Amino acid sequence: MSLQWTFVACFLYAEICALIFLLLPFISPGRWQKIFKSRIVNRIAQNGHVYFLVFIAILTLFFLDAIREVRKYSLSEHELELASNPSADTVIHMKLFRAQRNFYISGFALFLWFVIRRLAVLTSIQATLIAANEASMKQAKSASDAAKRLMDERDKVKKEGDDKDESEKATSDEVTNKLNAAKQELQKTREDLRKAQLDMDAMRKQAESINREYDRLLKEHAQLQAKLEMSEDGKKDD
Repeated sequence: MSLQWTFVACFLYAEICALIFLLLPFISPGRWQKIFKSRIVNRIAQNGHVYFLVFIAILTLFFLDAIREVRKYSLSEHELELASNPSADTVIHMKLFRAQRNFYISGFALFLWFVIRRLAVLTSIQATLIAANEASMKQAKSASDAAKRLMDERDKVKKEGDDKDESEKATSDEVTNKLNAAKQELQKTREDLRKAQLDMDAMRKQAESINREYDRLLKEHAQLQAKLEMSEDGKKDD
């Protein structure tokens, strides 16, 4: 294997390892979010879009070169060469095998590059929504406790009777105002929690759609591979 294809193969192995790590169930999205926001990752992410496009361009060039090699050694003109020189059969089939191997390596490397980027983005979004949901739950609980405490205070003030002086009435009005403010804050917190829940549902549906698209692409790739092998077998039989 030449140097450039060794690089592509190593890159593919690294992508597979990264994909496995991203799919490990015991690593939570929050922990991945901390890793993504670390100092080293942030330095790399400053030009991450450029790196992403550069690797796409490199892998696309390798993929197109592999397709050219497959077509080159699958042409019918080699049949004439084999007829005149039967010993070249082994050499041509060896080159065709290498071209097909390079085709699969570069194709999967390019495909997994898109999958890893999309999976990392979805993991980061999920971690953000989970953190927002937890914060909204804590805020809602705090507002509910404050409202309950203020309601108890208001009930206590009411039970003391109408013989209270003006200062106590002012205190009751103040408690009522605080209670109203707490109710408004609780309503706002509940609305934020509902929005966060809707965002999580939308992200879950998007993840399911991506999984279905991933399965569909794998099926199409398998069909294309089967067609390529059938065409090669047909040419060998001819």
